[in-house]
Amino acid sequence: MTTELDAVLAQALKLTPDERAELIETLADTVLPAPSLHPDWEAEIARRVAEMDAGRTRFIPMDEAMAAPAARINHTGDPA
Repeated sequence: MTTELDAVLAQALKLTPDERAELIETLADTVLPAPSLHPDWEAEIARRVAEMDAGRTRFIPMDEAMAAPAARINHTGDPA
């Protein structure tokens, strides 16, 4: 590694884990092209974001959202 890269790495390692994850994502976006999506998915994502921005979306905590499927699996032993 170069001296400059060593210095950047030393500074990056002082960040919190969340900050390092954000840094990784930001850096990856500069070298890895985002995969292209089918136009239908682009439209669906835009629609969902608009629904969220307008306050018409009910957010459900992950544990609540997973409770019903988990109960079904635990009850029947079969996910289908």
